[in-house]
Amino acid sequence: MPARQPFTALCQAAARKPAAGRADLHLHTVHSDGSYTPAQIVDLARRSGLAAIAVTDHDTLSGIAAAQAAAAGSSMEIVPGVEISTEFQGRELHLLGYFFRLDDGPLGAALERLAFHRTDRFWEMVERLKQCGVSLDDKQLQPHAQSQALGRRHLAEIMVQAGRARSVGEAFGRYLRDNGRAAVPKARLLVGEAIALVRGAGGVAAWAHPSYDCTKESVAELRILGLGALEVAYPGFRAGRIQELRALAAQFGLAVTGGSDCHGPDQLRRTVGACSISTQELASLRQLARC
Repeated sequence: MPARQPFTALCQAAARKPAAGRADLHLHTVHSDGSYTPAQIVDLARRSGLAAIAVTDHDTLSGIAAAQAAAAGSSMEIVPGVEISTEFQGRELHLLGYFFRLDDGPLGAALERLAFHRTDRFWEMVERLKQCGVSLDDKQLQPHAQSQALGRRHLAEIMVQAGRARSVGEAFGRYLRDNGRAAVPKARLLVGEAIALVRGAGGVAAWAHPSYDCTKESVAELRILGLGALEVAYPGFRAGRIQELRALAAQFGLAVTGGSDCHGPDQLRRTVGACSISTQELASLRQLARC
């Protein structure tokens, strides 16, 4: 049984209608802020009947090889993926990259810079928590010291384990939310730079979970910068919203993508395979890649 996975959640996954022939292209692992290992993600994807998945950890590619190894010898396709922290029009925009070359130098170097800043940010937030009267034990912090994509969720989970917060939500609400007392803004690439890096590595760039206030003008600007797809299938999107995003993608000649954004067993609406795209849509996305 996967670590930290309640038996009831496994039963729920087994009972769901198999997502046969579909692809979940938005998944996180322990290599960023997820709770599952890449092998556990692959196992859950098989149980869901998925044909393909993308491990899209935040600002790191380190979980992809393990997922590929876990899927070796099976029909499961592992699409190279990443979710990059970017900035567009003064706001954060999460950019998904797919089908790029894993050994691309410029993309790898940019992600390494983001990882370096993530580490600095993590320890600065630890210090800010201390100033707020929330001290954390070094023994609980050190296991995370070598992580490549440290974030607020890691810190929130440590706070829960240390008894300094009753839940991850409480840790965010009291200290780590945007502009919270202990929050530190993370480093971000300009979206144009990130798109160029993904495309330069032979991949396709997609706008992850577009905000409800995104406009045709925003999509048009990103399309000019090289955006190749919109994420249209995502937990919490209403049917009307999905139709709107599909229409926007069609209007601007963009492919579509989608996925569960699964981070672990504590998010029941974001289980592996909860949102997905068809094999035909995956093929259209693949055609845009230049690997």
